[in-house]
Amino acid sequence: MKKLKNHVDELFKDVPESEQKKAVKQEVLENLEEKVLDLMEQGKEEEDAINKAIVDFGDIEDLKKELGVKQPAKKNMSKLNLGFSIWGSILIIALFVFINFAYSPQTIWFVYPTFAVLWWPLTMYFNWQRSK
Repeated sequence: MKKLKNHVDELFKDVPESEQKKAVKQEVLENLEEKVLDLMEQGKEEEDAINKAIVDFGDIEDLKKELGVKQPAKKNMSKLNLGFSIWGSILIIALFVFINFAYSPQTIWFVYPTFAVLWWPLTMYFNWQRSK
């Protein structure tokens, strides 16, 4: 049953220490142990019963919310992604212009890959607008 204790400890590692946390952990552990014993009475091996009890229990997101654990807020990186895509596109287009005029100045072909490269900042712009 040490595996159950380790599993419960892992589930509650993000929860700050408190009396409420200890009580809930103890209750969860007791429920899991009861489930394992019931499964073993039904004929399952101990290891199989422990694994099934853990899988059936699921996660504890609702319990964490009740205990006051805040989920980390996701950063909105869309503006940074837009800036990165603009500068990256400028560098790639500049490379195409250089290669075009250095190796085949009689034919201007850099315009064609420029259209393909411009899709990158365009998609990042729409992503940024959607996230505002």
